[in-house]
Amino acid sequence: MPQGIHGVVLLDKPEGISSQTAVTIVKRCFGADKAGHTGTLDPMATGLLPVCLGEATKYSQDLLDADKTYLATIKFGEKTTTGDAEGDVIETRQPSFNVTDIVTLQNKLGEVLKKFTGEIEQIPPMYSALKRDGKPLYEYARAGETLERTARQVTIYSLKWVSVDWPVAVLEVSCSKGTYVRTLAEDIGEYLGVGAHLIGLRRQQVGHLTLARGVTLDKVKETANDASEKELFLLPVDALVQELNSLELSNEEADRLRLGQRVPVSKLGSEEELMRIYRGSVESCNFMGTADWRKGVLHPRRLISQAVEVTNLTN
Repeated sequence: MPQGIHGVVLLDKPEGISSQTAVTIVKRCFGADKAGHTGTLDPMATGLLPVCLGEATKYSQDLLDADKTYLATIKFGEKTTTGDAEGDVIETRQPSFNVTDIVTLQNKLGEVLKKFTGEIEQIPPMYSALKRDGKPLYEYARAGETLERTARQVTIYSLKWVSVDWPVAVLEVSCSKGTYVRTLAEDIGEYLGVGAHLIGLRRQQVGHLTLARGVTLDKVKETANDASEKELFLLPVDALVQELNSLELSNEEADRLRLGQRVPVSKLGSEEELMRIYRGSVESCNFMGTADWRKGVLHPRRLISQAVEVTNLTN
């Protein structure tokens, strides 16, 4: 039976399954009544997929907008129908520069870092989940249709070549939400005049969350019947909002906020901001949720259920 399981599992998603399938498996193994994730990974992609259980699902949306870091494995000299290894090769090209000359190759790849770092425009790929008239673009693509798409502006915070063994190279990409790494790989290939596609993608970071505490799906399955083992993988709900500044409330202030009332609170600083709120001391068991602090007044934004808060406080 589903139980009151609340928290976050930093799943290291394997290749070959959808994000939703991975979430469903984790939900079942933990016996949670609700589950969600903070941003889809394609079936071919691996790496960090934060799975939110129970009350943590209330905060999954916040990380959909978070910056992300990937390791992208790119193969130069070939273009595919999908921009990745799942598509058919539609064009092959040889480089116009000498790839066996280390200095020449380094210079060319150095140009790429300068060209694609910062704010850039991308045209979303046809093989994407973006919708047109209620239907995902990939459905049009599978039917042989190509629709006009509007370019979008995204931000590439940093690029770093991790390894190069031409025609394959691994690129570390730190980027804003909405960045299509497949499209980035294709655009880099066009810039170099050789074409390219993605043959591997591994997400290393989502916002402040990293793979350092990641757990494999196999490990989750192995410990499905061991409550103590599962607890080692389950981070508290407030792990999702650690990038926010915290605020402690007295019991009286916390009760008023719980009732949906605005609460005058003094704190350092004058900027309006979203805060993570605790009843008493800043400990995960005292976490209440998030609230907006504006002009000396706290406005409730997203609070965990009172039943869960009471349970946490009495444990």
